[in-house]
Amino acid sequence: MEAIVQGGSVSRASLSKQTGLSKQTISEIMRQLEDEGWVQETGRTSGHVGRTAVTYELVPSAAYIAAVDLGGTKVRVAICDLSSHVLAEVTEPTHAAGGQAVVEQIVQLCWQAADKGGVPRDKLRIAVVGAPGAPQPETGRVLLAPNIAGFDQMDVAGALESALGFEAMLENDVNLAVLGESWLGVGQGVDDLAFIALGTGVGSGLMLNGQLVRGATNAAGELGFLPFGADPFEAESLRAGAFERVVASHGIMGRYRDAVGHDATVPAIFEKANAGDADAIKVLDDTARYLARGIGAIAAMANPQKVILGGSIGARPELVERVRHVLPICFPYPVEVEASVLGNHAALVGAAAIGLSHLHNTLFGTETPEARISLPPANAASMREVLK
Repeated sequence: MEAIVQGGSVSRASLSKQTGLSKQTISEIMRQLEDEGWVQETGRTSGHVGRTAVTYELVPSAAYIAAVDLGGTKVRVAICDLSSHVLAEVTEPTHAAGGQAVVEQIVQLCWQAADKGGVPRDKLRIAVVGAPGAPQPETGRVLLAPNIAGFDQMDVAGALESALGFEAMLENDVNLAVLGESWLGVGQGVDDLAFIALGTGVGSGLMLNGQLVRGATNAAGELGFLPFGADPFEAESLRAGAFERVVASHGIMGRYRDAVGHDATVPAIFEKANAGDADAIKVLDDTARYLARGIGAIAAMANPQKVILGGSIGARPELVERVRHVLPICFPYPVEVEASVLGNHAALVGAAAIGLSHLHNTLFGTETPEARISLPPANAASMREVLK
């Protein structure tokens, strides 16, 4: 299956060469996979000396994945097949009650998206939910996610599985974003990669040697809790994080308010800066310097080749250019800094990646080589269509 996923339409003789298995063994395996509906004949080889050979490919509709991007303000669900083609996508404002109400909302959106895409519900095999904070695999709870009430007090994964009737996985949303950028975004071909999402809050996802870094309690990359920016010993810094308090949206608006004496939204501050407003320009300059310090902290510990900036604030070109300018002033060696190209779909793409890999391993009972995620090649991934 690994060879078929990576190679597309392939003959039994080619599979035998790639896997080292005998042609007889390959024939028996392919017959079983075909009988069970996982592969299908696609045609015959041509242009070769000798007899033509039957070629096979994955049946994309054999199973489906629900990719879920859960945020404090919106929840987005996409249904994709085994070839990463997106059948349907739906979005709603996140239920303000949190807890079980959000679980029920995710379930209903999964059914709604499946029906919209013409996908039989019994063919949904896994849901991968990207959530803010630190999901706990042992308990199913989600810690450090104050924007979604009650998730730190309940078995979110268990509640989802009970309601859906199939497996549900929880993953940090920014971890999924770095996977999405690694697969289909500006992180392709980069084994040591960091993604920083900056908006209402701030967080980061990190890949080292091609592997996602989660940490002992799934809290690796909680960038907001870096102990600088605001006073880390203030009580508020234990809730929101000292760094998040200065670099995210509330900190940006607070600095502008202190400078001019009245409030403005973050988009308005950017507009004012672009129009030449000196106070707004200084606010963005200071934000870039804070963000550069955060990148420097990641780079000093993990040494990524590239840092991708995303989120409603982080991906703005005005901020990206400022960070590129000031980072060399505070950090001694080069770090590539680029804006995300997947935008608000980065976590959905990453959820599809996790789902495809996990489904592959679960269905066929084997881990992929080097425990790396097994995905269709980027240039063949239909997931790109979600970006249109």
